[in-house]
Amino acid sequence: MGFVQGDTAGKLVGTAAQLIMRGGYNGFSYADLAKRLGIRNASIHHHFPSKVDLVVAVVEQGRAIIRAQIAALEEGSPVAMDQLLSYTGYWERCIKDQSAPFCLAAILAADLPGLPAEVAISVRGHFVDLAGWLARVLTLGVEQGAMRLNASPAIEAEAFMASVYGAMLAARAFDDPGRFDLIVEASIQRIRA
Repeated sequence: MGFVQGDTAGKLVGTAAQLIMRGGYNGFSYADLAKRLGIRNASIHHHFPSKVDLVVAVVEQGRAIIRAQIAALEEGSPVAMDQLLSYTGYWERCIKDQSAPFCLAAILAADLPGLPAEVAISVRGHFVDLAGWLARVLTLGVEQGAMRLNASPAIEAEAFMASVYGAMLAARAFDDPGRFDLIVEASIQRIRA
């Protein structure tokens, strides 16, 4: 498979993301990428001198996409519950249609102790970004009278995030996408005023 030179880096990042979702950081090599894309290892090294460089690019691309989605949610609806439901609805769709059955950053977070420092920093950054946004949404929800919290917005945000990621894991472990919906709905009901 050939592609335009400017397209190579994007194809590498996209393909690496798919491979990471299937097997984690150690679940792929440059040889796997080269075979899958029909290019030479040297072409990969030209764009990403090391696997660390490539995986950081994958995570940072994901973070940029999520930041854009968060900005769109915040601009699209001033209603906190709508934002929260849009976020969980996104994952519900991704899990059901298998376009992203598990968050790439979560897969890498499971390997965090063994990841290179540069990758770990990007992965942690994802969770900091997400927890910060969720804390803002929960704070707004309380201000709007739609949500009640039993702990600080920061702690409740991390608890909600853990519930969403746990629901992803349960859906995968039981091979039942519907479990995601049930678990997340219970978490939403817990904070709904």
